[in-house]
Amino acid sequence: MDADEHSTEPTAPPGRGLRERMRAARFELRRYSRAERVADGVIHGLGVTASLVAVAVLLVMALPTGETRLIAATAIYGAGMLATFSLSAAYNIVGDNGLGGERATMVLRRLDHAAIYLMIAGTYTPFTLIGLDGHGGRLFGVALLHWLLALVWLVALVGIVLKLVWPRRFRALSLVLYLTMGWIGLLAGGAILAALPPAAVVLLAVGGVLYTAGVVFHLWTSLSFQNAIWHGFVLAAAGCHYAAIVAMVGTA
Repeated sequence: MDADEHSTEPTAPPGRGLRERMRAARFELRRYSRAERVADGVIHGLGVTASLVAVAVLLVMALPTGETRLIAATAIYGAGMLATFSLSAAYNIVGDNGLGGERATMVLRRLDHAAIYLMIAGTYTPFTLIGLDGHGGRLFGVALLHWLLALVWLVALVGIVLKLVWPRRFRALSLVLYLTMGWIGLLAGGAILAALPPAAVVLLAVGGVLYTAGVVFHLWTSLSFQNAIWHGFVLAAAGCHYAAIVAMVGTA
C-alpha cells in the first residue's frame, strides 16, 4: 500500500487515521500521492506569489492616474484574483495533508469554490469598465454593457450562495454557471473586437480556451497529477487575462 493511501491499520501512528480519513473525504474516491500533492502545492505557491505581484503592479499603474473608475476596476479584479488563489492554496494544502481539522477543511472548501465566481466576475469588471466604455461602448451601448456586468455579478452572487449554503448540491449547475459566466462575454464580441488592443483580444480568447480546456482535467480524476494539471491551466488562463488587463490599463 502506498504510504499516502487510506489506512485503518491499528499500528498507524496516532492521529494518522484522522488525517487519512479527511484526505479521503477531501478527494472522495481519488487519493493523491505525495508527489502529486507536492506538485499541486508548487502550483498554488506560484499562484499566490504571482497574484500578489500582479495586484501590486496593477495598483502602481492605476493609482497615479487618479481615475476612480480605473482604480476601482483594477482593485476589484485584483481582490478577486488574490482571494481565489489564496483560498485555493489554503484549501488544497489543508485538505491534502489533513491539517486544521475537518471543520476547517470544509469551510475552506466552501470558500474556495465560492471564490471562483468572485474571480470570474472580477475579471469581467475591468474589461467592461475600462476597455468597453469608450469606442466599444458606443458600438454596443454603454448601458447594455453595464447590464451585462450586472448580470455577471448577479450570477456570481447566486453561485456564491449555492457554494456557501449547499456545498455538496447543485454540482452540475455550478459547473454550468462557471462556464456560462466565462463565455457570456461573447454577447459583447463586436464591442470587444472594436475596443480592445489586438493583443488583449488574443490574450482574452486564449485565457478563455485554457479555462475551458482545464475543466477536462478537473473532471478526469483518474489521471495522475490531475489536480496539479487543472490548477496549472487555471494559473495560465489567469495569466493571459491579467496580461490583457495590463495592456488595457496601459492604454487607458
